[in-house]
Amino acid sequence: MNIFVAKLSSLTRGKDLAALFEEYGTVNSAKVIFDRETGNSKCYGFVEMLNESEGVDAINALHESEFQGKPIIVKVAHRGENGAEQTHIQGIEEKERSEQPEEQPE
Repeated sequence: MNIFVAKLSSLTRGKDLAALFEEYGTVNSAKVIFDRETGNSKCYGFVEMLNESEGVDAINALHESEFQGKPIIVKVAHRGENGAEQTHIQGIEEKERSEQPEEQPE
């Protein structure tokens, strides 16, 4: 089962995600996505778990929980038409913008 994890700390690495999800079952892989140009974390990643029921348990337990000082989003990752993993990152970014207070002119 492929799992999408968002709103990660910029310090989170794949090994951190693997350790977090291993509490719920066998992790095949865990990776955080980094910008190719800057090398900075994009603050989201993917975890692949061997067993689907363990993956569902992890999603249910970890969604909107705090990890490394930040509340994280945990959802099933879906494959797009081109076979690439689809993410919910656009919707998350839009929600974050709408939650931020508008800047007041001076």
